Amino acid sequence: MRGEFIGVWGEAWREIWLPLIDQEDVPGDVFCELYRALAPILKIQPSIEALADIIDDPVQSRDAFEKTVGNDLAGERALVTFFEEAHSALDELAGDELSNRYFNLLATFIDKFNLRYDLRRPCTLCPTLPGVFASLVRDLRVVSARDAHVDALMKEFDDAVRDLRHDCSDGRIKTCIQKQVNLLEAIGRTAPGVTGTTLGVICNQIGSWPHAKIKEAMKDLYSFASDYPGIRHGGTPANALRAVDMRDMVAMSILLAGFTPYLAAQLNADSVYRGA
Repeated sequence: MRGEFIGVWGEAWREIWLPLIDQEDVPGDVFCELYRALAPILKIQPSIEALADIIDDPVQSRDAFEKTVGNDLAGERALVTFFEEAHSALDELAGDELSNRYFNLLATFIDKFNLRYDLRRPCTLCPTLPGVFASLVRDLRVVSARDAHVDALMKEFDDAVRDLRHDCSDGRIKTCIQKQVNLLEAIGRTAPGVTGTTLGVICNQIGSWPHAKIKEAMKDLYSFASDYPGIRHGGTPANALRAVDMRDMVAMSILLAGFTPYLAAQLNADSVYRGA
């Protein structure tokens, strides 16, 4: 899964900040400026007086910066802001050579820890598509865990996906699709105003669709799962064009997961994209 900065903040000291200052031309007050940029994203921010004392002392600022741990930080989105602003602070402090060195170290850090961002000049962190999808799945797990029934169905879907590792038969693939549709029904039933128990009815009752065709697309996928023999019901054998295979498992998993922001009222799409 594509990771976030906050989970590997503890590695940044060794991977970014120590290599950054391992040059003779680095100003002695570099951590004064870095801590100045870091302080606004701390959960508990120092007072104006305490901050002034820290950033006026290179030794104290380095110590405070080094001792800051992930739990001290306000969140992923705030940390992204810090990494971007650190580039500007370093550029103002010592010019392009130091800020470019930082940019390259940050890029290497992102690649090494498989983080969910593309780094663009001058220093802009952009969420990637794999990162957004990973965040969607992660946040969906968080939402699912709040409801025992939904959580149980999430675990069943996870188990069905794992079972494919040893048996990719059409029967296992059908089970995988069935378990995901069951999960989506349970998620949809938690939406405000929903009284239906099947995904088709639930789609008609939720009001989150931007266009009728999006709703119809979800209902068509549900109809496929209901009509294809052996997924949700006996189905209509004459309508099956071929046996399902791994193409269908991959495609259906992605397509069905893509509809969860419409069905799960508790999902925050902005947090999925930018991080919490």
